[in-house]
Amino acid sequence: MAKSDFENLRWYNLNHLLALGFGSGLAPKAPGTFGTLAAIPFFLLMSGLTPTSYALLVVFSFIIGIWVCHKTSEDMGSHDHGSIVWDEFVGFWITMFMVPVSLTSVVLGFALFRLFDVWKPWPIALVDRKVGGGFGIMIDDVIAGIFAAISLQLILRLPYFS
Repeated sequence: MAKSDFENLRWYNLNHLLALGFGSGLAPKAPGTFGTLAAIPFFLLMSGLTPTSYALLVVFSFIIGIWVCHKTSEDMGSHDHGSIVWDEFVGFWITMFMVPVSLTSVVLGFALFRLFDVWKPWPIALVDRKVGGGFGIMIDDVIAGIFAAISLQLILRLPYFS
């Protein structure tokens, strides 16, 4: 990442702080992976919420994410810069919706979300290419989170995990 990518970022700017995942997106390698890792403690805090409250918080985070990712990408002069990882936070939280909390479920959820986010099967890749702005930054990870959530729910229902 070139220094010029970051010269307009300010840590006191809430948009930048959230978009960069509280700094986790600044990892020199695999910022999306580090962003997803940084989302885990927040998931653990959120896991005590009712399903309705959890879902509302994720929807609110998605809506806020459209704005913060758009503004931060504008400030950086780059659409969907790798250091913008708020979308990974929201995608991971979608993956973990209504999942019993355990080391196994968190590790599986993390791995499945990263798999779908990196692999980008149809329609994720299509959406990633065609949709711009803050909504575009967020929506491909939302879809990856939905794919990962479905996969995780199915895996956790296998006899070994029951």
